[in-house]
Amino acid sequence: MATKRGKRPAAPLTAFWDTSAIVPLCCFQAQSSQARRTARAYGRQVAWWATVVEAVSVFNRLLRENALTVTGRQQALTRLDYLRQRWHEMQPSARVRSEAERLLAVHPLRAADALQLAAALEWCGHTPRGRRFVGADDALGQAAESEGFSVIRLM
Repeated sequence: MATKRGKRPAAPLTAFWDTSAIVPLCCFQAQSSQARRTARAYGRQVAWWATVVEAVSVFNRLLRENALTVTGRQQALTRLDYLRQRWHEMQPSARVRSEAERLLAVHPLRAADALQLAAALEWCGHTPRGRRFVGADDALGQAAESEGFSVIRLM
């Protein structure tokens, strides 16, 4: 489809989104504004298979801490479902698990973060140079950079 000037609109850019970047798209967080801007720039999202479970865990914790209302939690779940229907989801596999084990040996990561990063590496065919990784977790962001991703940190 051509625009008025005869140019096609640019294809949406793709990035791997860590759960820490998905949550601010679903409920108000300090990073929400930056997350929305980044989502507009990187409209094609890739996420790990367990991202939904991690996000639901965050919403429930925020509810218990009175940082989210029951209505706010329901709205966050609705937004999460909307995003989930549109992103490309990396599935669990023996390769992802094996890569996560390697990552745990070389980076100070928690198991869930190692699985996120392993899924991102699987997504890009283990060639992360020039690929974007979006997140708000500092340790995971540092590990992703060390592995070769261009990290977009939501702060």
